[in-house]
Amino acid sequence: MNPAENYILDKPEPFRGILLHLQSVIERTIPDVDLKFKYRIPFYYINGTPFCYLNQSKNYIDLGFWKGAHLTLHQEHVITAGRTVIRSLRYTSLEAINNSVLIDLLKEAYSVKDEKFYK
Repeated sequence: MNPAENYILDKPEPFRGILLHLQSVIERTIPDVDLKFKYRIPFYYINGTPFCYLNQSKNYIDLGFWKGAHLTLHQEHVITAGRTVIRSLRYTSLEAINNSVLIDLLKEAYSVKDEKFYK
């Protein structure tokens, strides 16, 4: 098992369940992603370029989009938290995940994967 999978499986509930669900949706929606362990967290890459990451921080799971500044859909769900480029979705429970919003943003992030990091 790779370190990214260990990171996910070692988390206590409800974080483990959230991370496993996000992992499943990401890998079904974006089939050419490669799960790595970078910066001490699970990081998805596409053709060697960062795509998104999963991180437990405090009492939530952060799904961060590497080129998030280019995202336009569902801005009411997207967290900027004072960041200029990275955008994220935050979840405190499995029930809080809206799969439609999640899939829309994953597809949009994939569509801008070749854009520059900064907008």
